[in-house]
Formats: sequence, C-alpha cells, structure tokens
Amino acid sequence: MTLFADPQGLDSLRVRIALAEKGVTARILDIDPGEFPAELAELSPERSLPVLIDRELVLHRPAVIMEYVDERFPHPALLPVAPTARAEARQLMQRIESQWYARAATIADPRGEPAERERASRELLDELLALAPLFGGQPWFRSAEFTLVDCCLAALLWRLPALGVAIPRLPRALPLHAYMDRVFARPGFRAGLPSSETPPGVR
Repeated sequence: MTLFADPQGLDSLRVRIALAEKGVTARILDIDPGEFPAELAELSPERSLPVLIDRELVLHRPAVIMEYVDERFPHPALLPVAPTARAEARQLMQRIESQWYARAATIADPRGEPAERERASRELLDELLALAPLFGGQPWFRSAEFTLVDCCLAALLWRLPALGVAIPRLPRALPLHAYMDRVFARPGFRAGLPSSETPPGVR
C-alpha cells in the first residue's frame, strides 16, 4: 500500500492520521503538488493529492480513502457501527470538507485577494467558536470513541497556527482547547504527522 501525499495539505494529513490510528503500515511518498509526476497523473487525472494505491486499486478522494482503509482493516473501527451514527459521521465529514477545509484553502492561497483571505479566516474562527461547546461532554467530537471525524478535525486544528488563525482562551472556547490537547497527545496523531512537522506539544 502506497500513499502519495502533499506534506502541507490538509487532505493528506487527515488520511495520514487515519492510517496511523489504524496501525496500517503504508509507504508514504511526499509529492510537491507543483511538480506532479507524469506517471502519477495517469493514475489521478484530477492531479489531486492524496492518492492511495493498493495493488490494482487507485483511490484519489480523501474521504473515500479513509473509509476504504477503515473497512479494509476493521480494527480498531473508526466509523460507528450503527447506520444512523455512520450517516451522521459521513455528514459531519462532508461539512468539515466543504466548509472548513474550503476556507482553510482560501486562507492558504497566496494568490488570493487579501480581503477574501481575511474574510475566510474570520468566518472559520467564528464557526469554530460557535461550535466550541460541542467539543465538550464526550472525549471525542460527539462520540465516546475516536472516529474519522476526529481525523478530519485534528488535521484542521493542528494547522490553524500555520494559517494565522488563533483560538482565543475565552471561557466558551475551553472545551475546544481541551479537545485539541487530547487529540494532539494521541500516539496515532503523533505518528501521522509528516517528519517535517513540529512535534506535538511544541507549539
């Protein structure tokens, strides 16, 4: 199993975390998105990363890759067993991707208009603060067990400082800060980080 990954990309990071949480040994090859190899482009016409190759199977959608890995290696399960809970988890991942990851991409784009980047940054912070209470009450996001939703959130929250987004130490944000501390301390999260990343705990 080989994963071609963007060492700076959120999509690649969430897949790396999922692989590490599952304890899956995969060869990970970091690729510069600006220098997409021609042979890889034949397998991924969209020229998007990450790309997972498992024998004859080629997958290049992060959500699909994560669910495939979870089903291919059943233990520990990273999606709920109950159909309703699985559907809710998939819906949450889609929301994180379509809204929060999209705003993160706008912020990180150096070619974007400064006003658009600032607006995306403000909106992302406002939404995280508004939902901060949901990070309390259970160890993981609305769940007693760590799931693929947490993999998506962990990647985003870890990269907030690099995006220039700082979550203030307001009382309402304390559940979110506590959640981040728990996630960043997980061995699976630490193992999923690219070697170039600052070790967890050193912010």
